[in-house]
Amino acid sequence: MRQLQSTKLCIADALFMPPHAHSALPDSRPFVKTAIALGALLACVSAAAQETSQTPPATAPAAAQNQASTDGPATVTVTTKRNANRIDRQVYDVKADPASSNDTVADTLNKVPSVAVDADGGVTLRGKSNVQVYIDGKPSAMMQGDNRAAAINALPAADLESVEVITNPGAQFGNEGGGGPILNLVMRRERTPGGFASVNANAGTEGRFNVNSFGSYTTGRMSVQGGVFGRRDKRESSGETVRERIDPASGAIARSTSVSNSETENDTVGMTGTVSYNLGEKDVIAASVMASGTDSDTVSNERYQGANFAGVTDSDYLRQSTRKGRNRNYSLSTRFDHKGDTQGENFKMDLRVSGASNEGDLRNATAYTVRPVTAQNALTRQNNAFDNRIVDFTGDYELPGENGTFRTGYKLARTSSVFDNAYLDIDEATWAERVNTGRTNRFELDETTAALYASYQWRINRDWSVQGGLRAEYTDVDMFQATTNIRAGSNYLDAIPSAFVTYGLSDDTTLRLNYAHRIRRPGAGDLNPFVVYVDEFNVSSGNPDLRPSDSDSLELGLETKLGKVDTTVRLYARRDTDLINERRVFIANNVLLTTKENAGSSNSGGLEFNFGGKVTDKLSVNASGNLAYSEQDVLGSASADKRTATSLSGRARIGYQYDRNNTFQLMLNAQGKTLFGEGYRQPTRTADFTYRHNLTPALSFVLNVNDLFDSSKIETITENDLLRQYSIRRNNGRTFTVGLSYRFGSFGNNAQRPMRPGGPGMGPGMGPGPGGFGGGGPGR
Repeated sequence: MRQLQSTKLCIADALFMPPHAHSALPDSRPFVKTAIALGALLACVSAAAQETSQTPPATAPAAAQNQASTDGPATVTVTTKRNANRIDRQVYDVKADPASSNDTVADTLNKVPSVAVDADGGVTLRGKSNVQVYIDGKPSAMMQGDNRAAAINALPAADLESVEVITNPGAQFGNEGGGGPILNLVMRRERTPGGFASVNANAGTEGRFNVNSFGSYTTGRMSVQGGVFGRRDKRESSGETVRERIDPASGAIARSTSVSNSETENDTVGMTGTVSYNLGEKDVIAASVMASGTDSDTVSNERYQGANFAGVTDSDYLRQSTRKGRNRNYSLSTRFDHKGDTQGENFKMDLRVSGASNEGDLRNATAYTVRPVTAQNALTRQNNAFDNRIVDFTGDYELPGENGTFRTGYKLARTSSVFDNAYLDIDEATWAERVNTGRTNRFELDETTAALYASYQWRINRDWSVQGGLRAEYTDVDMFQATTNIRAGSNYLDAIPSAFVTYGLSDDTTLRLNYAHRIRRPGAGDLNPFVVYVDEFNVSSGNPDLRPSDSDSLELGLETKLGKVDTTVRLYARRDTDLINERRVFIANNVLLTTKENAGSSNSGGLEFNFGGKVTDKLSVNASGNLAYSEQDVLGSASADKRTATSLSGRARIGYQYDRNNTFQLMLNAQGKTLFGEGYRQPTRTADFTYRHNLTPALSFVLNVNDLFDSSKIETITENDLLRQYSIRRNNGRTFTVGLSYRFGSFGNNAQRPMRPGGPGMGPGMGPGPGGFGGGGPGR
């Protein structure tokens, strides 16, 4: 006990080092302070280790001995006394969120600590956008590129079992889709004998509605489960952009403004299904399918006005547009699991084929008051198509030994991407279409990956556990610009190390230290060199000369209980080099090209925290936050300037259970300032409200109010030597949804699932405590 108290005091001193401790430093920026705090915490861990080695181990209770250093698979229930995070990830239980019967996956991700999803479906973790999204531990075509936004806004949250946040991925994870941290969506699983089903139906303002159902049946050696879903969603947005082009010689400014609004209706249908069969005591085979489709209709208009450096208006028009979109996703997988003769020994093979297509047909009608030199035809049509297909074959072997566990595996993957952009001018008199060859192109990319990995987790004693891993990955990229008949290619061979250390201070206190090196390879859209026409004043292109960027990440976490409050605190530091950043340059009179280049580096660090507990028997609060510092080279500047940002992002989930049948929940969300290559995004704040009433043990009524204070917006600022741009966009506003959730069949333990709290002292939904996390060993 004395050892534990002294260690906690040491950790407190490290986390809250007084200001005078930094005053003598030549560089006292927050990133440096974070590094100092990491060093101080490491010293605490080292001291605790030495003290442990000199102190005879005490006899632990049997229950504690069974739980000590359990990083292997475990069933987590609300009675678990110890935080059940895995050695390489945090696992958030999402089933108990009362809003899950109405929410999409995007809504659920927006409730996970340090994760943010904007209105466009862009996902960030701790302010970084190079986030990979996996499904059941594997990459999927529907979660890459432009397809991801449509997928996460369509899939129902009710189909999720949990969300795993892997900030420093281990050796078993590759670098597809961004090479950064991983958000793993674990789909719902049911193996309870008998049958179980649930149906959710919701209706909202302005014609919104959604329905989803899930069912499972298990008998003997066979288990079948699946679901179907449908959703109609309406999204409204309005925006304004002010752009100032700066003459480098005279400093004169050419100013333009754009005001726009749009309305989009999305209709989505989809299904999931899994069949598994036990061949015997040691072998299991399974097959799964997932498919969804979304059709969208958008109507928009834009008023644009621009002036030259002399202040004379040189462009003024009103544009009306209609767009029909079509998105299709599918995933087929088969799996074979074999248990070996040794306890815990297993071998898994997994073959997956996934595909996604995203098509859009855009028609523009423009009325010019002042026609710009770069004006397009008054009537035009653009047809854009993107297809992506992934074939992924993996094998994983795990062998426990007397003092640790050895893991190894392989991966063979093939990714094929096609971009097909057609631009047509329409004759105003005859309505005949003519292909504009200067704005039409086709680009194809094939990427082949072969990888091997190995890791070993060594349990030094009941308190200490160490895992080290190495992944060797070879990638071959073939590019074909069909429009110009140009072929190019490149290949990479990379060694990717990772390391994890876990120290159990007590039954409810754990220290975790981990490191990972990651590689972000440019995606298909990043490499396409052809200039894609957006409008008269905006074009975009990729860069076939892009190189992979590297990142090194170090993280130290403390998981404990302060009284009845489950507490998690993490210090992290990260450095990125050869960043793949957006770069904006003017290529003609007020025509802005957005492209990609390897430019600069960034340093970031911060303190992430999560607290959850019961204030009273009925009131529970879960709060999480991220105090972050980031520093990044400023692109587009002649001087070697750096842009910095210190921000505080946080969430608070307040749950009140009035009685056994009535539950209220308020979700507050605030995102701090984030940097990108040539600018930054301003902070945002939103709030959501949910009320759930149990009409019967099987039937519940749910009310959701999204964006309670009508505060959702995206505000970005771009600044360099030649450009200043301010943009703001507002989406949807406050929306209301009411619905019913019904469960039937022999659902056994599932009877309590929808109201299961996130853990002792937690309110409904996700939290850091036992029950709010899933257990298990490292790996998939």
